[in-house]
Amino acid sequence: MNKASSSATGPRAFPIGPDFSMTAVQDGGGDLRIAVGITTVMRLRLDERLDHLKILTVPDDPKLAIAAVSAAAEAMFGWRPNLDRLVLNSPSAELASELMNQGLALMAGTDLVLLPELIMQRRNSWLVNAERSPLPQLHVMTDGKRHPRRPPKPVGKVYARFIPWLAEVISFRVASLDDDLHLLHRWMNDPRVDAFWNEAGDLEKHRRYLSGILADPHMLPLIGCFDDEPFGYFELYWAKENRIAPFYDADDYDRGWHVVVGEDAYRGRRHISAWLPSLMHYVFLDDCRTQRIVGEPAAAHSQQLRNLDVSGFAKIKNFDFPHKRATLVMLLRERFFGDRLWLPAAGPATAS
Repeated sequence: MNKASSSATGPRAFPIGPDFSMTAVQDGGGDLRIAVGITTVMRLRLDERLDHLKILTVPDDPKLAIAAVSAAAEAMFGWRPNLDRLVLNSPSAELASELMNQGLALMAGTDLVLLPELIMQRRNSWLVNAERSPLPQLHVMTDGKRHPRRPPKPVGKVYARFIPWLAEVISFRVASLDDDLHLLHRWMNDPRVDAFWNEAGDLEKHRRYLSGILADPHMLPLIGCFDDEPFGYFELYWAKENRIAPFYDADDYDRGWHVVVGEDAYRGRRHISAWLPSLMHYVFLDDCRTQRIVGEPAAAHSQQLRNLDVSGFAKIKNFDFPHKRATLVMLLRERFFGDRLWLPAAGPATAS
């Protein structure tokens, strides 16, 4: 897709939604319009206080109106990272009620207020299949471990987000043998990756490896892309069934992750500031019962630990796996959304 303009004086565009069918466009004077394709569905105006949005026109379709307000808020919070709230002026009583019913807005005195930590939890804005609801809870046993039944694995793209400070789109899709085995094989044989993964080998070894991950109900392998260019491999896991569970008091919906950044062009702070919080965002959106994300990087991997610290992960303790000495790190859902950690953090972040 074309990169959106980030001009401070001319019109600028902010693609919205996992399929980017909606766009927020702001002119140099502050007027904002939300378009679906070439059709404008809502117009708004940012007043001189810079935190008040006045609705000028609104679509008749209530669902479209909610999506348009969410799109306007996402764009404004993305363009203005220091903005901590938006007051929405002139919504109809019906629209105001629906925004509050969906948890996207609240009343502060007489003001209807949109908060970034609420807007960023609207699943429809980033998940490709947001209608895929979390499963009702039913506990089962696997290899002597009691845990909730896990959902069937998705296929294809699962998440997409426009990154305004890069003017690029990041997305995650479920890895497949047909499309991604060659990538995994090349990346795992990179000496820098092998130093921490110890999975270098021939193509058949990596075919068996990825097949095993795909067949394991508690694991989800993902390929990360910037503007459809693959850059990294990620494994998400449910902590309760994972090898990490004996080393801390794992909750039913805790989730963890592993990462390989395979392409040198995507190492460094600019891209870590996009892929790391976006992956965490996906995990928290995928099941609202996930309150903690954990990791177990090698205790000797000081650079990765610094990156995680800057990104909001707390270092809990060091412990010994059979194959490595690891550091348990943890990110709380409350901190991620409360501290708005989907935005770039201050401080150094370099390649892992």
